[in-house]
Amino acid sequence: MPSLMNHGAPWWINKTLAELDEQQWEALCDGCGLCCLAKLEDEDSGEIAFTRVACHLLDRNSCRCRDYANRNRKVPDCLCLTADNIADIDWLPPTCAYRLRYEGKALPQWHPLVSGSSESVHEAAVSVRGRVISECDVHPDGLDEHIVRWFD
Repeated sequence: MPSLMNHGAPWWINKTLAELDEQQWEALCDGCGLCCLAKLEDEDSGEIAFTRVACHLLDRNSCRCRDYANRNRKVPDCLCLTADNIADIDWLPPTCAYRLRYEGKALPQWHPLVSGSSESVHEAAVSVRGRVISECDVHPDGLDEHIVRWFD
């Protein structure tokens, strides 16, 4: 993993994921909502396909969980991303700050920590705001009808 360590640089550059405290870890999330989308894995190729179907707990306007503290109780397969498991999660979007930092890359200019605005992720059209539907409105067998290409 390349090192971006730079004296005088912000904490998100000078700390590894494992060194972040809880507040810093949470602040690293850009609020895009992409991790809250249903994903399908091709059994043959292992390729991950994103859908436009969001977890019922996702606030589709703010792109944040409506019950973050209790999400794992309410959605048992909701993943708690940690510094210890990030290497094993191959479906994180290429724009994900946790993935970028794990790979030793800088945060993009639209990331709220860089821009200073929580709206910048939405203004850059990187978030799911206005582009998803709730899982409550989709039959589980119909997820494949909602596959989208978020990244090209």
